[in-house]
Amino acid sequence: MGDSDVCYFGVLTASDRASSGEYDDLSGPAIESFLEDAVTSQWKVIRRIVADEKESIEGAIVDLIDNLGCSVVVTTGGTGPSLRDVTPEATESVCDRMMPGFGEQMRAVSMKYVPTAMLSRQTAGIRGSSLVINLPGSPRSIREILDSVFAAVPYCVDLIGGPYITTDPNVVESFRPPHARRE
Repeated sequence: MGDSDVCYFGVLTASDRASSGEYDDLSGPAIESFLEDAVTSQWKVIRRIVADEKESIEGAIVDLIDNLGCSVVVTTGGTGPSLRDVTPEATESVCDRMMPGFGEQMRAVSMKYVPTAMLSRQTAGIRGSSLVINLPGSPRSIREILDSVFAAVPYCVDLIGGPYITTDPNVVESFRPPHARRE
């Protein structure tokens, strides 16, 4: 926790193999790369890698928000239909409210590229004054999805009491209604 003008982004990778060191996490760095390109206000990232276990994912989300002050937590991995894919369940169990529009849009974007996108269970929710977004584990998909949905993230964070986030309009143009505050 720290400066209220800084937005802390939690980047959480849910992967048995990456958490055991079997292979390098490429998805977490893909999220961080997007943030480097898109976010122009002050921000910092806190990264975590956990196994595909509901309790581990829940604990990491709670820690990132409640203890480390993240206003946005972006997860990657664990959104498919396999038995080990439990990120949506973990997210739902620690969030106060769900934001189904994010999942709907994320699947719509992915359907343009792969017909199996309908198998994805991506979702988003709110815990306190923090937004949690579940992304798939593919770095390419992460960029395609964030390019589309991130325009709504800064205003969502405004509405739930988080820091004011600005973006580079050449990467992603944040949408705020005309009556929304400007800083």
